[in-house]
Parts: sequence; C-alpha cells; structure tokens
Amino acid sequence: MSHPSENPADLDRQNPKAEIAARAEAYRNWGRWGDDDRLGTLNFIDAAKRVEAAGLVREGRVVSLSQSFDTNGPQKGWRRRTNPVHLMTDTGTDAERGNQGFPHGIGGADDYISMPLQCSTQWDGLGHIFDHGNAWNGRRAGEVVTSEGDQVTGIEHAASVIVSRGVLLDVARHLRPETGELEDGYAITAADLDATIAAQGSPVGPGDIVLVRTGQLTRTRRDGWGDYAGGPAPGLSLTTAGWLHRTEIAAIATDTWGFEVRPNEFDVPAFQPLHQIVIPNMGLTIGELWDLDEIAAVCAEAGRYDFLLSAAPLRITGAVGSPINPVAIL
Repeated sequence: MSHPSENPADLDRQNPKAEIAARAEAYRNWGRWGDDDRLGTLNFIDAAKRVEAAGLVREGRVVSLSQSFDTNGPQKGWRRRTNPVHLMTDTGTDAERGNQGFPHGIGGADDYISMPLQCSTQWDGLGHIFDHGNAWNGRRAGEVVTSEGDQVTGIEHAASVIVSRGVLLDVARHLRPETGELEDGYAITAADLDATIAAQGSPVGPGDIVLVRTGQLTRTRRDGWGDYAGGPAPGLSLTTAGWLHRTEIAAIATDTWGFEVRPNEFDVPAFQPLHQIVIPNMGLTIGELWDLDEIAAVCAEAGRYDFLLSAAPLRITGAVGSPINPVAIL
C-alpha cells in the first residue's frame, strides 16, 4: 500500500477533504489494541520502557515544563476558553481577626480555582476530537462523549500511564540557530524532525514522548501574548502524520496552542486537520502550551536530549483533556 506524500509541496491545497481522508485511512489504528481500548498510542509505554527511562536519571535535576495557571494567561475567550480564576475562601486576614471559628489560635487559608481544562499546559484526551462523527477506535462520537463526559476514553484512564522516556526535539534551535525561533506559519516536516534527531543524536522510538520546541513561547514572552492562544503559529505539517505513525511514539507535545501549523496548509477553509487524523484515527495523545525553554537550555548545556518524563493528567472523571505540570528528570 502506498502512503501519502510527506512532502508539503505535494499537498493539494484545494482539497483538504481528500488529503485528510487519505492519511486517516493510511494511519488508522482502530482495533490495534482491541475493541475495548481506552489508551491508543499510550499502549506503547510498557514497564520496560519506564525502566529504560528511569535509567536516564543521573543528576536528580527536575525541570517543570508547565506554563503558569493564572489570570495573566494567553486565553482570549475563543470557544469560551478563559484564563483561570483563582479565589480565596479563607485568608490570613480572617485568621488574624479570629473569625474562622477554630480553637486555640489556629487559622488557615483555603482557595479554589475555576478554569477550562485546556487553558494552559495540558493534554488533549482521545475524546477531544472526532472525524466524521467517529471517536477513537471507530466508536460513534455521541456514544462516547455525552453531557456526563467521556464515558469511554476519559482522561482518568491515563492517570497512571504517562511516565516514559521524553525526547526534546529542539527544531527551532536546529533550523534557526541564530534566533532559536521558528516564524509563525512555518510547517515542520518529517525531514525537519529527522534532521533535528540526527543533529542532536537523540533517536526516537516506540513508547517515547516527543516534545517539539518551536520557540513561539520564547517570542511571546518577549513580545506579549498577542494571538498566541489561537492565532498563527509554527507547528507540525499535515504531512508528518506518517512519521507520527511509524515511529510508534506514545504522545507528542509542543510549545504552541495548536500543535500543528497555523494557518493550516490549504487555500480553502480547514481547521486542525492533523488533529482530525491523529486523535480519533491514530489514537495519539497531544500536549499543547508546554514550556520547553528551560529544558531546551538544560539539554543544550548537557549535550543530551532525553530524560525521564512524568506527565500524569488529573484524574478528572470523563474529561476530554487535563491540565498538567509535566516534569523532566535528568
């Protein structure tokens, strides 16, 4: 069976429907892990892979890969996504005034937070995107995600799964060594990914979690949020679908809002076509809005680009995504 081209120049920019369908069919993993599967490509992470990843810890250094969760965030209200609202229900002032009702001088503080689950660093779960009404593994979307949440592939099923070998692909540093930042709208190709791997000496294989740094967050920190959450961005080309499939990676994350290049690679309307292929058809878990700047600096200094990565979602029953604080341990 011939596979779709991995050269963006070969895309029919007038026919996203056909380009999406060809890749969805070519790289579909439905049934690969059984009819009852809830994890998709996270199945590539096994005990041996975690033992391998643990062996990468040599210094005990921990780097958080999360952006902040606060009101000074990137969200502008698209699809009702807002920045977190953090409120205090008990404060130090209450404790000083002794109006909390506790005996013998003890006081405390309490708080809560209200936010969309995908407003900052997060995973897209397998119930997040559908293709022609189909969810992951060929299930009908309406039978999976209801008003009660994701009844089949809720993010809680991955709560004890996402610990593996992480591999940073600093594509921005490799392709733009003078700035370390890819320009908005740059479509990262499979050849770019392979070239970065070769330059870094960081092979990618089954069960790995790949982190792709574009440098857009670096630029955003310098210039302001702007349209970071939803506007033009560097990202993966539609033509990387084959690479994502054959490498058998468990998951992938980027430092951008949308993971794939924006605007998308067509001259007619298309919205997140790579999502449409890899989540419901391939079963690939996607991370977005990750902060990859510090880990990029650490890896460049150390001359190594792999590490133990722990990125467990919150155990939110039926959720189609989850905020996370992923940590790299070197």
